[in-house]
Amino acid sequence: MSLPQFVYKGHGTGNDFVIYIDRDGGFEPSADEVRHVCDRHFGIGADGLIRLTKPEYVSDLSTEQIAQCRDDGAEWFMDYRNADGSLAEMCGNGTRVTTLIAQRAGLAAGPGGAPFKLGTRAGVKTLRSLGALEPYGQDVFQVSLGAGKVGDLDTYKVTIPGTFGEAMGTFVDMGNPHVVSVLEDGKATLPAVEDLNLIVKPVVSPAIETDQNAEFVRIDSCDQNANFGRATMRVNERGCGETLSCGTGLGATAVTLRAKTGVSRWDITIRGGLVRVDVSDDDVKLTGAAVIVAKVELL
Repeated sequence: MSLPQFVYKGHGTGNDFVIYIDRDGGFEPSADEVRHVCDRHFGIGADGLIRLTKPEYVSDLSTEQIAQCRDDGAEWFMDYRNADGSLAEMCGNGTRVTTLIAQRAGLAAGPGGAPFKLGTRAGVKTLRSLGALEPYGQDVFQVSLGAGKVGDLDTYKVTIPGTFGEAMGTFVDMGNPHVVSVLEDGKATLPAVEDLNLIVKPVVSPAIETDQNAEFVRIDSCDQNANFGRATMRVNERGCGETLSCGTGLGATAVTLRAKTGVSRWDITIRGGLVRVDVSDDDVKLTGAAVIVAKVELL
């Protein structure tokens, strides 16, 4: 087995991970090991596995990617795998849990300290520890996801096999691909957000070259004068199905909502809790809590 004896279980607003620190590069997991440990019946159970290690110990990275991490000040890298064993470019909730693990190991500063630079397959991300911050939680972090690249609005038809109706979705690149459907914009005939069957993988047409995450959103309030809105979102993530939260999906949702309404600041409720998303032309900032649940010995 190429996993260490001890790993941790953690989550960011219900998006849960098996996570460990690999200081010397000796514990790069195989796809089979990821699938086993993330299995909710035969393993620990998680939406994905995170290995916090040095960029040079991640075998799929190019020499240029490793150099870019160094140039951008990232000594540590979030090697993230989906629950099905596939590699993932980025995970916004995972960056927060990773930074909390790094903080507790003395690799990242506490609240008010220096920002933590974290390498990902979607580039280096900067995280700031905010400590306890109501109403978001106790160990709250803000991560700069970078600029979201939004396509033309409502150009993809999204359906859910076995569910009547359809919605129109917008493509957003957040380092990984998303299609976001706002359900009450007059173009959707799907059920309400709470009633969707997202165990079933949504179908996007025309098909996107790479598989995508699919978000379904309801606007709960929107005050253009205050530049603030509230929304509710659910998501089906590629590689693991419906999750209680998706950090880049939240970013993609806020980017889409800004494009539709002009409002840049959003509190978004997902099944795992509440997060804040602030959108500008050159950055998307995600603010939410991270939790470490347990230290687990693998037998």
